[in-house]
Amino acid sequence: MVNITRAADLALVGANGGGWVAPVGSTAPADPRNQPTSPWEPLGAISDDGLKYGFDEDSQEFTPWGLTSPFRTQITKSVRTFGLTVWETSRVAVQSLQYRLTATDLEPDETGLTKYAETASPVPDRRAFWFLVIDGDAYKGFYVPQGEINDRSDVTFKQDEMSGYEWTITTYPDDSGNTVYHVDKIPVTPAYSGS
Repeated sequence: MVNITRAADLALVGANGGGWVAPVGSTAPADPRNQPTSPWEPLGAISDDGLKYGFDEDSQEFTPWGLTSPFRTQITKSVRTFGLTVWETSRVAVQSLQYRLTATDLEPDETGLTKYAETASPVPDRRAFWFLVIDGDAYKGFYVPQGEINDRSDVTFKQDEMSGYEWTITTYPDDSGNTVYHVDKIPVTPAYSGS
C-alpha cells in the first residue's frame, strides 16, 4: 500500500488579491507582502470572479515517415494573459486603461466635469502590471513589465448588477525576452520521503 502525503497548506485558493498598473519601465515590487507604492496605482475592487492567468499555446508536431507518433514537438506560439473585471470604474487609473487615455486627459474642468472622447483609431497602450493572489500566509505575485488590454467586454448598466470593466491583458516580452515575473511567498514544501 502506498502512503500518499497531502498538505492542505500547499494548495492555493484565490481568497483575496489585487491589481496595480504603472508606466512601462516601472520597477517591479520586490515583496508581495508589501503594498506597491508610486508610480503604481491600484485598480481597486475586483469582481468575485477573481484573477484568471491564461496560457495560449500552439505547437507543431513532426512525425517521421513510417511512424504514427511524433518524435518532436515545436512550440510555435506561447502567450500569457490575465483576465479580470474591475468594479471601481470611476478610478482615474481604471478609466485611463479602459479608454486608452492619460491621467491628465481625465482631469475635471473648472466646473467639475470630466470630458473626453473615444477615438476611432486607438493606438497601442502598453503598461506595466502587478497582480497579487493571497491565501492566508501564501502570496503569489505576478509582474508584467509590458502588458496591454486587448479585449474589453461590454459594460452593462443595470439596477441589480454591478457595472464593471472586464479585461483580458496580453503580456509582451521585455528586453530580456520575459513576459511574466513571479514573486511568491509560499509555505516550504516538505522533502519527499518516498521509497
